Amino acid sequence: MKAPKSIFVCAECEYESAKWLGKCPSCGAWNSFEEQTMTPEVKSAARVAPKEGARAVPIGELALPAYMRSGTGMGELDRVLGGGLVQGSVVLLSGEPGIGKSTLLLQISDTIAANNRVLYVSGEESCGQLKLRAERLGVASDSLYLLTETSVDGILSECERLSPDVIVVDSIQTVYSDRLTSAPGSISQVRESAMAFIALAKRTGCAVILVGHVNKEGGISGPKILEHMVDAVLYFEGDRRQAYRLIRAIKNRYGSTNEIGVFEMGDRGLSEVPNPSEMMLDGRPTDSPGNCAACVMEGSRPLIAEVQALVSKTAFPAPRRTCDGFDYNRMCLLLAVLEKRLNLRFSENDVYLNVAGGMRIDEPAADLAVALSLLSGITDRLVPERLIAFGELGLSGEVRAISHIDYRVKEAARLGFTQILLPARCVGKNLHIPDGVEVIGVRNLVDVIRVLSRKREDPPLIE
Repeated sequence: MKAPKSIFVCAECEYESAKWLGKCPSCGAWNSFEEQTMTPEVKSAARVAPKEGARAVPIGELALPAYMRSGTGMGELDRVLGGGLVQGSVVLLSGEPGIGKSTLLLQISDTIAANNRVLYVSGEESCGQLKLRAERLGVASDSLYLLTETSVDGILSECERLSPDVIVVDSIQTVYSDRLTSAPGSISQVRESAMAFIALAKRTGCAVILVGHVNKEGGISGPKILEHMVDAVLYFEGDRRQAYRLIRAIKNRYGSTNEIGVFEMGDRGLSEVPNPSEMMLDGRPTDSPGNCAACVMEGSRPLIAEVQALVSKTAFPAPRRTCDGFDYNRMCLLLAVLEKRLNLRFSENDVYLNVAGGMRIDEPAADLAVALSLLSGITDRLVPERLIAFGELGLSGEVRAISHIDYRVKEAARLGFTQILLPARCVGKNLHIPDGVEVIGVRNLVDVIRVLSRKREDPPLIE
C-alpha cells in the first residue's frame, strides 16, 4: 500500500496543487490553499451503486411529486423556508458564533417533535450541556432524541435504528468519516460528510438541517460546493450584543430567496417579531434634522426603517465618508447627484450615514429617503415627523418609478405616517390612498427641495 501524501487544495474551487500557492490559478482566490493528506483508493461514504436497468424517461411521463411541508413552530422561519420544512430536503444554517443557531434549532426541534421523531446530533456539546439548555428553553419532548457523536458511520447507524423524520447536525464541521485521514473540518471531510447526509435524506425522505461555521471573511466555512449540494442555505445575521436577529435565505429550491425572518433573543430563547417595522422605528428622534423614514420590500413584506444622516464641516483636506447599513458606493453616487443638480457643497463636509436598528437596505427605492436625510442634514431643516419617502433617484436628478407601491403605502399608513413622498409616475387612479394620508408626487430633486421647505398648510404639489 502506498504511503499517504500531502497536497494543497483550494477552499473555493477545490483546485489541487503539489505545493502551497498564494493565489489560486483556477478561481483567483488569495490564501485559500489548505494542506490535506491524501490516501489512494478512498471509497466515498455517499456513493450509491447504480440501479440495474435504470434509464432516462421523457419529461412528459414524469409525475409531479407532492412535497410535504411541515411547520417548524416559528412563522418567521417558515416564511424564509417558503412555507415550512420540506420532506427530504437538506438545509444549511450558518452564522457567527454565539448568534443563536443551536438555540433556534433546539426550540424548533421541540415543536416538530410533537408530531414527528427528531434526532438532534451535537458534535460540540455534551449531553449535560444540551440538557441544561433544554431546561432553560423549556424543551422536554419524548420524541426528541439527543446524540453526541462525530463519526458519520455512528450517526448513520443510529439513524437507521431510530428512523427519524428530521435530523439536526450541529455542526457539519465537527463530523468526520473514517474513510479519510484528514482532520475534521477539512474540505474533504466536510464534503464527504455532507454527501452522506444528503444521500440519507434523498433515500429515506427525512429532512436534514446542517449547521455550518463561518470563516473570518464572513462566508460559510468549507468548500463552496457545500452550498451547491444542499437545497437551502440560510444565514443568521445580527449583533450578539443586540437582541434582534435576522435570518436570510441565500439559496432556496423550494421558495423565494427574498424573504427574511426577524427574531428577538431573550432569557427563554428566540421569539418571533411579528411587526419588525415598529421595532426599527423605536426611539426615533423627532426634533433633529437628518432623519427620514424609508420603506423597502423584503420579499413580500414591506419594512420601514429609519435613515440617519449627519453632515458636518470637515477639518481635513479630504472629507470623510462613512456608511453603515447602506451601500457605500451608492451613497457616494447620491452625494454627487445632489451636489451637481442642487449646487450643494457636500465636498466641504463630512458625511455619516446610518440605518438605525442594525438593518441593511440595498433596494433602489431607498434612494429618495437617503437623499432627503442628506438634504435635511446639510440644510438643518427638519423632515416632518409623519413623512415617509420611497423612490429611485437617477443621475439626472429625476425620481424614477418603483414597484409594490400599494404595499408600501398601506404599511406606512398602518404605522401612522400621514405624508408619503413618492415618484409622480406612481400617483395614479389605481393607487388606493387611505383616509387621512396625503400623497405627494415628486418628479425631480427640485420638487424634493420644495417639499422640505414648504409649510404644513401649503397645498400639495400634485393633487
